[in-house]
Amino acid sequence: MTKAKIKIDKDEFKSKLAEVKKKKTNSKKSSPTAILKEDLQNEKEKYLRLFAEFENFKKRTSRERIELFKTANKEVMSALIPIMDDYDRAKSQINNENSTDEIKGLLLIFNKMNETLKINGLNEVEISVGDIFDSEIHEAITQIPAQDESQKGKVMDVLEKGYQLGEKIIRFPKVVVGK
Repeated sequence: MTKAKIKIDKDEFKSKLAEVKKKKTNSKKSSPTAILKEDLQNEKEKYLRLFAEFENFKKRTSRERIELFKTANKEVMSALIPIMDDYDRAKSQINNENSTDEIKGLLLIFNKMNETLKINGLNEVEISVGDIFDSEIHEAITQIPAQDESQKGKVMDVLEKGYQLGEKIIRFPKVVVGK
């Protein structure tokens, strides 16, 4: 391995020597100090490029690390989303007029879990019936005929809520679109 390195160094030296000789023959007016200054300038440029490349590498890895920390709990949040759906379905079945203390306690637990998830970055994707369908944000499950022209291309029904972790959507809302 060291022999190859020495050989590369010799080859590099030979190429530099050839460049200097070529410069001498091309410009007989150039003095050895001018040639050395030019070589020094070239080496400075190489150093600056290498330094800039290293700085870019540090910035890129720093951004990647921050992004990793933001989405590190993605798997846990994704596993909790079906539980949130079950809570929503149970909540919609509860009759608030005849709610007992047990049901009120379950609602408190549900709200506490919801708030904890929000604090940790999990938010619902805001969508309502009548919004314009956007394939970047919504997932169309089916299309139904629109009753009038104003409903075409708009969300007719929301079948499943969507969730985002930070700024990244981890589950798209499932919607019905008018056609």
